[in-house]
Amino acid sequence: MNTLLELIKILVPASVVLYAVYLMVRTFIGKEIELKKIEVRGRSIETVLPIRLQAYERITLFLERIAPQALIFRLSNPTYSAQEFHRILLDEIRNEYNHNVSQQVYMSEYVWNMVKNAKEELTASINEVAGAMNSDSKAIDLSRQLLQHILDKKEDAVALALSELKKEIQQTF
Repeated sequence: MNTLLELIKILVPASVVLYAVYLMVRTFIGKEIELKKIEVRGRSIETVLPIRLQAYERITLFLERIAPQALIFRLSNPTYSAQEFHRILLDEIRNEYNHNVSQQVYMSEYVWNMVKNAKEELTASINEVAGAMNSDSKAIDLSRQLLQHILDKKEDAVALALSELKKEIQQTF
């Protein structure tokens, strides 16, 4: 019994000390893990931030390039028929979009949906105006009608998407 009492006198303080050491080590390791996480997050921000800014720049350029005035000015050719010009406009929008579609991972879903909506509305407007053209119409006729159609609309989806993109950039940076 005496030996058991001596053993308890030794084991209880040793257990308390061991438990205290365990708590200190666990706290220390937890703090070290948090510091490493912060360090890794900081390094990833240093890496991702320039890429994200570049993505915003590319989508801004995309929206500027698909703006109806820019498209018409850049692609217009008096020798094209309205049907040829219609196809060229749609191909250009599709190519620009496909070239920049991967940038969506760097922006909010809301802004990306605005960008996508702007592209789709512009495509629908072009199709609508081209559908109303005569078969012997020229590219210049399609251009005039398209610009008039865009001016008649109350909302410019491309300008709205560009505005939302700029707001997100300002919030981020």
